Amino acid sequence: MKTKRIVISGGPGSGKTTLISHLENSGYACLHEISRDVIREAQKEGIAQLFLENPILFSKKLLEGRLAQFHSANEYDATRFLFYDRGMPDVTAYMDYVRSHYPENFSEVCQTHRYDAIFLLPPWEAIYEQDNERYESFAEAEKIYRFLVEGYQKYGYSVYEVPVGSVENRSEYILSHLENSY
Repeated sequence: MKTKRIVISGGPGSGKTTLISHLENSGYACLHEISRDVIREAQKEGIAQLFLENPILFSKKLLEGRLAQFHSANEYDATRFLFYDRGMPDVTAYMDYVRSHYPENFSEVCQTHRYDAIFLLPPWEAIYEQDNERYESFAEAEKIYRFLVEGYQKYGYSVYEVPVGSVENRSEYILSHLENSY
């Protein structure tokens, strides 16, 4: 059985981490978001917002980490679905959002390392909160979401928008779609 790689993404504060935790607590294999780790590592080195101060370096670190996660699917060969909290195309979508050029190999990595399904969580103002690592306003989160949709589509993915609702309903939406597709 080949493990299906499933990305759950969306703008900041849309409920991704809560949904990933719910899926994990329900027994599904999940790989967690690494951007907060990259941010905290930079903050320890005195860089308050690495993405804002050096978007290429931040994005390179994210892409490398997500590529490593992608390859770790081999460790889950007995698992039907492996869920990722964000995928590699998130990196180029965010770079497009800030109108920053990036090395061509960023796109090549996204194009050649393919996921099986992409689920995006739309902005949800009722649950949105800013914190030390999430500095974007809700309006910016809405713009980022549009860039994520376009970013995945430019690599040829069909994007499934997960309806706003309880974590149980969101999980059921994704699992139902996957059961009917695979």
